[in-house]
Formats: sequence, C-alpha cells, structure tokens
Amino acid sequence: MFMPTVAELADLQEKYFIGASTSDMHPDMPAAKVFDHGGWVQSIPIQVDGSDSHLAIRGKYDLLLEFPDGTFGIIDCKMQARASDKSSFYSPQLEAYAFALENPAKGEPKKISALGIYSWSLDRASGNLGVGFGYRVNVAWYPVARDPIALQKRLGDFVALVNGSMPESKPSCDQCRYIAERDLIVRNN
Repeated sequence: MFMPTVAELADLQEKYFIGASTSDMHPDMPAAKVFDHGGWVQSIPIQVDGSDSHLAIRGKYDLLLEFPDGTFGIIDCKMQARASDKSSFYSPQLEAYAFALENPAKGEPKKISALGIYSWSLDRASGNLGVGFGYRVNVAWYPVARDPIALQKRLGDFVALVNGSMPESKPSCDQCRYIAERDLIVRNN
C-alpha cells in the first residue's frame, strides 16, 4: 500500500542529511559521512549451489555512508509513531542491499562494513500561528549485525520456491480462486 505522507516524510528525512557527518545524526553512530541517498542497486544473478539463477536483487537504499577506511554503510531511515527497535525485522532487507552493492550488476563493488536503522519517532507538535507548525521528533540509532550467510540461505529458499512446482489449489483458498478466475477471463478475451 502506498502511503504518501510517510513517503514525503522519509524523503525529507533522507535529503536533510545529504553530506552530513554521522556525529550530527546520533552520538552512537560510527564516524562517517553521508555519501548518497535514495540510490538504486541491482546485483549480479543470485547463485544457488554454485549456479547462477535467473534472479537478482534490486532495491533502493535510503542513505549510504562512507567511512574513513573507504568502506560503506547502509542506513534504512524509519518514521515511527513510537520508538521501537525493528532492526531484526529489517535486517534481511539491509543485507540484501549490501549484497547488491558488493556484487553489482554494473559498476564497481563497494565493501559494506556497517548496517543500521535510523529512526525518527514523534515527540510533540510545535510552532506559532502565522509562522508555521511542525513536529519535534526523537532520534534513535539501531545497528544491524551483518549476516550474509543467513541472507544466502534465505535467497536459496526463495529461488527454490520460485523455481519449484506450483502447489495444488484448494477450493477454500481465496488466492487460488482469484488466479483461476483471472485465468478464465484472460483466456476468454
């Protein structure tokens, strides 16, 4: 589902930090500079058991950091009603971006040394009539541990599922009925 207000807030959040130092973002973040934002990535074909599949990772990261040692970090920005650590939920997404940047379909690979969630959560409204209003936010940083082995297992399972045989449909399955009805409509037109 597309949520335009969330998308607009996320875009403002990402653009605000272009060229910034992580010390300006949160004291617990590792020292780096914001190198890029909103960059699309696409990986080489995913390998499963040493063979290329026909699938690749494609996505758009929020912020890309550059560390003094020449490595990079991927930051996923979140807007939340209340601060909560969702790093384990978003870990596979961040690891997939890392895979795509380290194994790009085009361009030079980038060594990814850090992943994390940068979160803003609502604090309170502020402002004056005639001047304007805004929202104050709380800031949180949640580092995410790299786990390329877990990603490779997940990708292997996904490729096997996509390439596997279609399961038997059941009359009680809403998605199965939808697909069957859609196929009838397509064949009859």
